[in-house]
Amino acid sequence: MLVTGANGFIGSHLVRKFISEGHDVSGLVRTTSDLSLIGNTNLSLVYGDITDRSSLAKSLEGTDILIHNAGLASDWGSLAAFRQVNVEGTRNVAEVAAEYGVHRIVYMSTTAVHGFNHTAPVCENDPVNPVFNYSISKLEAENWLFGFAKKTDIEVSAVRPGNVFGPDDHTFIRKYIDGMVTGRIAYVNGGRSFTCPTYVGNLVDAVYLAAFHKEAAGEAFIVTDGLQITWKQFTETIAEKLGIRSPRISIPLKIGLAAAFFAENLYRLAGVKHAPLITKYRIYNAGTNYHFSINKAEKVLGFSPETGFDEAVDKTVSWYLQEHKRK
Repeated sequence: MLVTGANGFIGSHLVRKFISEGHDVSGLVRTTSDLSLIGNTNLSLVYGDITDRSSLAKSLEGTDILIHNAGLASDWGSLAAFRQVNVEGTRNVAEVAAEYGVHRIVYMSTTAVHGFNHTAPVCENDPVNPVFNYSISKLEAENWLFGFAKKTDIEVSAVRPGNVFGPDDHTFIRKYIDGMVTGRIAYVNGGRSFTCPTYVGNLVDAVYLAAFHKEAAGEAFIVTDGLQITWKQFTETIAEKLGIRSPRISIPLKIGLAAAFFAENLYRLAGVKHAPLITKYRIYNAGTNYHFSINKAEKVLGFSPETGFDEAVDKTVSWYLQEHKRK
């Protein structure tokens, strides 16, 4: 096995899953990568950058299955920047994989290719609507990979996770809980919109199935915890575990979008590279229904979220509290 982006939140959990199942696992990381999340794993490291094809020349030698997890994941940035990493980087990895006889690629995509504001839980065959630069680039890479598979001997599967959370998540859940603790989190439209929590342990179980199941070849799979849960329910459960008050402030969707539009334009004019506190992506995610069906993953892969929501929140909150003790 080779996992690209092995040092990150999802990548490190993928590494542990495949190692625990007895596989010989390598992880592709950059020379500048923070390796703290994989420091205690029995992982063989290979160094390279998916945007530099020449650096990948020998990283895929002897690999049977490639989990392509590396990419630029953000709600802020130019389409050119996303395409360079997510589209061109994917092409580089896949073409080198073909040269070295890799059997299967599992591509880590995103449910964001389906857009937001859903009237019912979305399935894989429902229309895609990648309205943001990140999701546009992910869908372009996914489509290219499936087309590439038809021209080569490589089998391709894609996994589209929802809002992933869990221990070691410094990108979303740590910041979200920080905001809850300090009172800086507000609901959008009262938190009534459906969301799609995806516990990282459940996600890596689904990826494992997609890596080996015969019928996964040529297919994309939506993977979430399969819940009908609102942002308010999600947040109140975390607050209860922490013993703190849940947010009391709510903003209407239209006001949130207007504020995000102003903030994004201000940052662009100022040439600021990092994302503003409020973005249109975050407001749509929090203020419209963004929920999905996992029927296909259940029927084709035999996937069933093993870790229930209460247990997932318990583990996440315990990790968060331990992190603050270490600080």
